[in-house]
Amino acid sequence: MIVKIYPENPNPKEINRVVELLKDGGIIIYPTDTVYGIGCDINNRRAVERVAQIKGLNLKKDHLSFICHDMSHLSDYTKALDNQTFKLLKKNLPGPFTFILPANNNVPKLFKANKKTIGFRIPNNTIITAIVKALGNPILSTSVRDNDEILEYTTDPELIHEKFANAVDMVIDGGYGGNEGSTIIDCTVFPHQIVREGKAEIKL
Repeated sequence: MIVKIYPENPNPKEINRVVELLKDGGIIIYPTDTVYGIGCDINNRRAVERVAQIKGLNLKKDHLSFICHDMSHLSDYTKALDNQTFKLLKKNLPGPFTFILPANNNVPKLFKANKKTIGFRIPNNTIITAIVKALGNPILSTSVRDNDEILEYTTDPELIHEKFANAVDMVIDGGYGGNEGSTIIDCTVFPHQIVREGKAEIKL
């Protein structure tokens, strides 16, 4: 199933349709401010395992990110941050960045098997942030493409749908996506380290 949602003014009816699907354990492909992502409700174990299977991920080893709608989710899923780290996030979010942060005990155990961190994202994209806000908790985020793959199917929603129609429950067409991932910054070390250069430079 492919659903068109306009980023300029996301239709609340369509947003609620997506949210109901997520609550039922569905998997969606959605636009961000970087590449299209595959995600599900972080609290649905079966859905998380399905996403991992689609992408060939090992939940005990591979690092996965959460998409949140604003900074209020920070205290829900991360340990208390120092002022410097908080200011860094405040200055750069929403935006094409993933911040690696120390996870607290509210993070589902599935994500913390051998890890004590989470990736934290607030994309500058009205569609996915509206979905997360209506859902009430973050969604899992992993890109539709592999790191070494820059193909047209990762930017065109209709081609994405052709490729993943049998694997996911819904593809959201929010217009053409990008093919460059987010910049990843590890905030669990000091000084903070850029793990991957991505779409944008971090503002310090």
